[in-house]
Amino acid sequence: MLGIVFVLSLAVHFFLGFMLALPFWVVSLFILQFFRDPARQIPADPQAVLSPADGRIVAVEKTRDPYLEREALKISVFMNVFDVHANRSPVDGTVKRRWYHAGSFLNAALDKASLENERNALWLQTAGGQDITCVQIAGLVARRILCYVGEGAGLARGQRYGFIRFGSRVDVYLPPDAEPQAALGDKVYATESILARLKAHG
Repeated sequence: MLGIVFVLSLAVHFFLGFMLALPFWVVSLFILQFFRDPARQIPADPQAVLSPADGRIVAVEKTRDPYLEREALKISVFMNVFDVHANRSPVDGTVKRRWYHAGSFLNAALDKASLENERNALWLQTAGGQDITCVQIAGLVARRILCYVGEGAGLARGQRYGFIRFGSRVDVYLPPDAEPQAALGDKVYATESILARLKAHG
């Protein structure tokens, strides 16, 4: 997509001049910043659940995980169109199951988007047996969810596993005894920000 828009911008600039090409250059810059995917530092804490996305915290609440049908701590990250939209694994774990649901394209900041919008969910299980559900949710502008892994895949913390185009949300469902480290309204960054800490069991 970026290549096509860049070539079109260059052609309009060359044949019609800078002023007529300016809107095309603006679109090129927007797409370039949207698809950026910078390197990130991974926190050393083995019990940390890392943010799977850049954005702002819009939910920290006890609720029911609709995928694993259990009580859970839910933390949601809303990504606007200016955030990095690559999604990264919040924990070291194995993909036990993957679900895809077609749906609406409501504003992803709304709570009902979690159950009504197009979404892709991964059930991740850590080596210690802790279960985490990570849900990619399309938004008002987003029209495509990409997920690069399937059942049986192993993921390392911070590993890229998907992408959502143009404004979206990621919900993370954790064991109910997980300790939240992020608060409503916090700005978080994929991999570098800690959403919660898992209780050590056993």
